[in-house]
Amino acid sequence: MTGKTLCIDFDGVLHSYTSGWKGADVVSDDPVQGAIPWLNSLVDHGWDVAIYSSRSGERGGVEAMKKWLIRQGMDPDRVANRLRFPIEKPAAYLTIDDRAWRFQGTFPTQEELENFTPWHKRRYGMLP
Repeated sequence: MTGKTLCIDFDGVLHSYTSGWKGADVVSDDPVQGAIPWLNSLVDHGWDVAIYSSRSGERGGVEAMKKWLIRQGMDPDRVANRLRFPIEKPAAYLTIDDRAWRFQGTFPTQEELENFTPWHKRRYGMLP
């Protein structure tokens, strides 16, 4: 058991987010392949899992994420008691997000920032 906090972004990491934003309380797409078994495994191995999203602070957002996880096959007790859904981004050992730049001591150029594309838009050919 680790006890370390993993902050996991919801849209684009767990929820495939192929339909884009429809509102904080609307979660209509399938999970990213392997997301639910992976999430269950994290809990089983003692990680403190905090699921955080831009939905988190909006009315109905946390409840929508919880209901979606249960619809995807997660045990309701596990969702209620083993996952956290903070409304502010928590301090974490590691954050997993589809819209982040991995800082390795070199700052990105303006061009790199402007051309950033999350993995799911590259994968599904949704580039502008």
